[in-house]
Amino acid sequence: MSLTMLTVMLVLFALSVPVAIAIGVAAIVGIQGFTSFPLIVAAQQLFVSLDKFPLAAIPFFILAGNLMEVGGISRRLVEFARSIVGGIQGGLPATCVVTCMIFAAVSGSSVATTFAVGAIMIPALVRAGYPVPFAAALQATSAELGVVIPPSIPMILYGVTTQTSIPELFIAGLGPGILIAGALVVTVLVWCRIKGWGKQDGVGRLSFLVAAKQAGFALLMPVVVLGGIYGGITTPTEASVVAVAYAIIVGMFLHREIKPRDLVPIFRKSVISSSVILFIIACAAVFSWLLNRQGVPDAAAAWLVATFDSSAMYLFAVNMFLFFIGMFVETGASIIVLAPLLQEAATRFGVDGVHFGTIMVVNLAMGMITPPFGVNLFAAAQVAGTSVDKMMRYLPVFIGVIFTCLMIITYVPWIAMALPNLVFR
Repeated sequence: MSLTMLTVMLVLFALSVPVAIAIGVAAIVGIQGFTSFPLIVAAQQLFVSLDKFPLAAIPFFILAGNLMEVGGISRRLVEFARSIVGGIQGGLPATCVVTCMIFAAVSGSSVATTFAVGAIMIPALVRAGYPVPFAAALQATSAELGVVIPPSIPMILYGVTTQTSIPELFIAGLGPGILIAGALVVTVLVWCRIKGWGKQDGVGRLSFLVAAKQAGFALLMPVVVLGGIYGGITTPTEASVVAVAYAIIVGMFLHREIKPRDLVPIFRKSVISSSVILFIIACAAVFSWLLNRQGVPDAAAAWLVATFDSSAMYLFAVNMFLFFIGMFVETGASIIVLAPLLQEAATRFGVDGVHFGTIMVVNLAMGMITPPFGVNLFAAAQVAGTSVDKMMRYLPVFIGVIFTCLMIITYVPWIAMALPNLVFR
């Protein structure tokens, strides 16, 4: 049954069938062809998979990101980041990275980060003389921080799927997120020096104090949201509601850039984005439920333990496998289907569940910037008015930087685990 389901799913992927539909059809084939369950069990599992309180954080964080975009918060964050790193050669690309890191501390979504920050940064980079495909590739890559820096929607999915502490996963993402952001900043600064780009990047830059004053409410938002989680005041789901309330108050009454007429389009956009993600989650959960009933995770874990001699070899093999899977399968679906299986084997090798979750999220996040199905690539290409194939000239460098960071995160657990061990253990 498992082999048939996987084959059906992969064939449908190859035929460009939407991810959720492909996974759902494969699950139905498994139910109808290999079990005695009535088909209504699929509908029951669809409901059960979404009947989890932590998942409510997903639509609220998406809504918060869209409110930040329209409410002027993202623009102020760009100016603040530029006041810090924008005064040197290559400062504008560095500003893009730093802004995405800050914006990620509330949005939880790489696609939301791509649109919100990219709508400001890509035109600014192009006006400063940077090639359009370079600007789009940089934005797509920097937006990956949206799922590494907490709060992170994929980390919520991983926590729900594997029964791992979501607050611990969130705080574990800080170290890897800062590492990746720092590596990207160094990369673009060196690249601009070599190419001779960005010699006038400091022109029109606000002073730090002026930019900080203008971005005061925007900078306070991550403090309010994450402070509530780590201070034990709110759960991640409750914090997502706080983020929405804060974004509405700041956007409508303090910045006064969100008008009542803007709310319906913002809510419509958020509902559509949330529905797509939650439908994928539901279909993937039915698929995963069938695999669990067949004992696939336990059998696969036993095989992996018997095949690899050490945790180091196992983690290397998992990283290679996830990097390949991330090219073709949506991040949320990959986590729901694969996380229980892979974490079971990782636990037998003595790898901490929070550390492994961080590795998995960082790895699958690369799938957002790798063809053929990298969602960030298509989002950035849409904003920049270019094509993904033109971006491919610049992407290998960025992918190589993030993959190097992934290897460091994998084999230096302290980067991810220092803060969780300090705060929670």
